[in-house]
Amino acid sequence: MRFIIRTLAAAVALWVAIQLVDGIDVAAPSNSARYWGVLLVVALIFGVVNAIVKPIVKSLGCAIIVLTLGLFLLVINAAMLLLTGWIAGQLDIPFHVDNFYPAAFWGAIIVSLVSWLLGLFIPDND
Repeated sequence: MRFIIRTLAAAVALWVAIQLVDGIDVAAPSNSARYWGVLLVVALIFGVVNAIVKPIVKSLGCAIIVLTLGLFLLVINAAMLLLTGWIAGQLDIPFHVDNFYPAAFWGAIIVSLVSWLLGLFIPDND
């Protein structure tokens, strides 16, 4: 159940980023079942990318993260969103991130903030 709630929270975070950032698009009719289905699938892809690829990139870039006092994590988050857009394109899912800056960069910041805010309301059953 917690997985479903977190996936829904990620879909909402992606929706907020789509609304606020030019360059992040879903090519489906707004507020249709297909639109929200695409957001759910992209949230799943984003979760898989963050679970598998992000730890590898963070461990390889550990020295740069320390040298930049953690600011390089913004670049890594943007790259994960850009990678999610690329994977969605390869799977013919109508989700697109135009470029690294400003679309992926600001989109990743918004997704992180909204996910964090929604995470405050999701009960932690650990």
